[in-house]
Amino acid sequence: MQLDLNLLTALDALLEEGSVTGAADRLHLSAPAMSRTLGRIRRATGDQILVRTGRTMTPTPHATAIREQVHALVHQAQAVLSPEREVDLGSLDRVFTLRWHDSITTAVGAELLALVRAQAPGVRLRFLVEPSFDTDDLRRGHVDLEASAGEPQLPEISRELVGLDRLVVVLRADHPLADRPLTAQGYAEAEHITVSRRGRLRDPVDDVLERHGLRRTVVAAAPTALAAMQLVRRGDFLTVVAERACGGLLADLGLTTSPIPVEMPAVPLYLAWHQRYDGDHAHAWLRALTSTVLRALGDAGTRAVARG
Repeated sequence: MQLDLNLLTALDALLEEGSVTGAADRLHLSAPAMSRTLGRIRRATGDQILVRTGRTMTPTPHATAIREQVHALVHQAQAVLSPEREVDLGSLDRVFTLRWHDSITTAVGAELLALVRAQAPGVRLRFLVEPSFDTDDLRRGHVDLEASAGEPQLPEISRELVGLDRLVVVLRADHPLADRPLTAQGYAEAEHITVSRRGRLRDPVDDVLERHGLRRTVVAAAPTALAAMQLVRRGDFLTVVAERACGGLLADLGLTTSPIPVEMPAVPLYLAWHQRYDGDHAHAWLRALTSTVLRALGDAGTRAVARG
């Protein structure tokens, strides 16, 4: 019996994406070519694998049963066929895509870029901002490294906790509340700007305030920390940001901070990537550099959290 083992890769993509179009994009094939490959898989397995349900496609019970086994086999084959050799950084020519909060790019982007340029001048970095909606770009391979406060939930996403930060209140140096200790009551009575990529006018601070019988007035939502702080810079508003991540922006804008007058949990910082890159030497090199600069930022934040 002769089998085309390339069908395993296609089957893995189809089961991961749940659609012919998604699998085609992932493997850089046309949709018709992937449809023909699905037909070959169906003939080889004697099973429909994916069946149309309305506008979507649903895996068959057999497809669901073999999904993890197929995924493991593909990774084993890649490991067998990929040579184990160290990467030559001097000749490495590659583009890496990193996605994280704008404040983190401001805080450590220049340092990371300098380290990369010194060791691998042929490497280029693409810094992307966080989107306004959740994506599976790590799984699809559109993003190489992601840093965020949320721990990834998908089992195929590797992660590393690189530090903790704490939330602080940001205000102008001449704000009416800047010359006195900030109380929960005074904080709640001020006007506020939230930082939300989705434009949300409420965040976890409101939940804590309500447990104290307080409610604040949120007058606007800004998509980034920088945008929120620019609004604070020009008005009698307050916003809440992660202290260490936004330290550079605070200094540049001439803003001051005050401890948040209610108890808030520390903000974790995770570095995440898809497990397909676990054995990629070039990716591992960039992960190590990125982890180093983020840990330096996070360690300072961890010490601040411990003191505060």
